[in-house]
Amino acid sequence: MKQIKLLLGSLLAILILSCEGPSGPPGPPGFDGVDGVDGVNILGQVLEIEGSFSPGNDYSLFYEFPTTIEVFESDVVLVYILWDQTVDGNGEAVDIWRLLPQTRILNQGLLQYNYDFTFLDVSVFLESDFDLGTLAPGDTDNQIFRIAIVPAEFAQGAKLDTSNIIEVMNSLNVSEEEVGRVIIND
Repeated sequence: MKQIKLLLGSLLAILILSCEGPSGPPGPPGFDGVDGVDGVNILGQVLEIEGSFSPGNDYSLFYEFPTTIEVFESDVVLVYILWDQTVDGNGEAVDIWRLLPQTRILNQGLLQYNYDFTFLDVSVFLESDFDLGTLAPGDTDNQIFRIAIVPAEFAQGAKLDTSNIIEVMNSLNVSEEEVGRVIIND
C-alpha cells in the first residue's frame, strides 16, 4: 500500500510540475548588439597627467575628471607612475610604468608616491617621514602618471594583472594614441 501511495504521489508531483500556465505579456524590446561582438561592453579609459609637486600644491596633483569621462562609484581607478625609460633592441625608447603606491628609499628617509580617488577626481600625492622641501627636482618636477579607469564588473571578473599597465590597456582596448594627455599647473 505504501508503494502505491508513493507511486501516485510521484506521478502527481510530476504532473503538477510539468504544467505550464498562460504566457505573460511580452517584455520591452532590448537594445540591438553589434554584429560579431559577444556582448562585452567595457567603457574603461586611460589618460595621462603631468605635473610638478611643490609646497604650493601641498606636494599633490589634483585632477578632476572632465564631463567627457564617465566614472562610476563602483569603478576601479588605477594610477601608474612613469618610473624610468629603457631602450629596446631597435633603439626605441620604452617606458617603464609602476603601479602606485611606490616607495623610494632616499638619504633623507622614505618617500612614497600614493593616490586616492573618487568617481569625480583623483589626487596623486607624496608622503614621507622627512621634510619634502629637501627633495631633489628629479623626484618632484614634471612627473608623469597614467590613470586607468576600469569598470568594476570587468576588474572583478577578469584575471587581470593590474600591475602591468600594458595588459590593462590591452584589456580595455586602449592604444597608446588614444591616451589623453593633460598638464597640471599649480
